[in-house]
Amino acid sequence: MDLSRFQAKAQTQTRSTSYDAGLRSFMIDVYNNMFIGILITSLVSLFISTSPALLNTIHGTGLRYLIMFAPFGLIIFFSVKMKSASYSTLRSIFWLYATLMGAMLSYIFILYTGASIVRTLFITASMFGAMSLYGYTTKKDLTSMGSFLFMGLIGVVIMSVVNMFMHSSAVHYVISLVAIVIFTGLTAYQTQSLKATYMQLGNSEAGKKAGLSGALSLYMNFLNIFIHLLQFVGDRR
Repeated sequence: MDLSRFQAKAQTQTRSTSYDAGLRSFMIDVYNNMFIGILITSLVSLFISTSPALLNTIHGTGLRYLIMFAPFGLIIFFSVKMKSASYSTLRSIFWLYATLMGAMLSYIFILYTGASIVRTLFITASMFGAMSLYGYTTKKDLTSMGSFLFMGLIGVVIMSVVNMFMHSSAVHYVISLVAIVIFTGLTAYQTQSLKATYMQLGNSEAGKKAGLSGALSLYMNFLNIFIHLLQFVGDRR
């Protein structure tokens, strides 16, 4: 009887160790993909900012509308192809999305000083890291918080569209402040959701693709926190 209990306990510990190792591997892949996306965006943005000709072509011609709306099309395409496309194809779509975002955000190197951009990037990384760690370690179910945050995100989008016609700087700053709170909270929620995804799918092909989708979501959270935070702590040229 004691032997049976010992064997059962040993099997439980083995499964737990295997799960922990698999989850760590899964999350490392998620963060690696997210980091590569951020790196691509940063390098593309920095490269374009050093070329007046490229800046004028992207932001001074009709091409800016393509650069502005193409990422939205890629997100939809990514979602549609989640089940049918291979992991490598989906990752290529992610990299293309990151490249277009870099082109779209290249103007920030003209508007803000390099030192303030680096400072904002460090603050963003600290906030993102803290909330992602919270989402990974907390035992609290964040599902209800996630639903509330998504509703808030819809509100931010609506407010942003309305303010396109109002041109109110006060409303603009309120939107940015609310957006920082929402995307920071979503970081914790989506990190916890990725753990649940691993429990369901493991490191299967479907699990890897779901992890890549999660990396894209975290990438978007990071970028949005950075962009909105830059308006508060960034020093304009």
